[in-house]
Amino acid sequence: MTPERFQQIVEAYGADPHRWPDGERIAAETWALVHRAEADALLADAAAIDDWLAADKVAPPSLALQQRVVGSAPVRKPVAPRTRLWWSGAAVAGVGLLGGFAGALAVSFFVLTAHAPDAHESSYLTSSFGGASTDWSGE
Repeated sequence: MTPERFQQIVEAYGADPHRWPDGERIAAETWALVHRAEADALLADAAAIDDWLAADKVAPPSLALQQRVVGSAPVRKPVAPRTRLWWSGAAVAGVGLLGGFAGALAVSFFVLTAHAPDAHESSYLTSSFGGASTDWSGE
């Protein structure tokens, strides 16, 4: 423990060793015992500040102040729950209808394309086990 670190601890945490950091408390107390004159001067200054801070009391708010704060708070009009419920239900129904329409359109597109008379066999309708659609034997 250095004199500078002891001074930092006392200035930051006060004169009461119980408020000092746990990891440095024993070293700071030992330093204070060995360097009694320096430690007593620092601890006296810190104790005066501790007493001054402890003497400061804040009075609880008066009833008039509490009523004034509550009275000045903005008032919210409650929204009718039916209106919100109706809009959320309409949104869910709309998304469901759009999804159904998109799915039906996709299925009809693939079915009509696959069964068209001039349709070529598409790669998405075949597997790799069905053989290659192009003859590479001449290469």
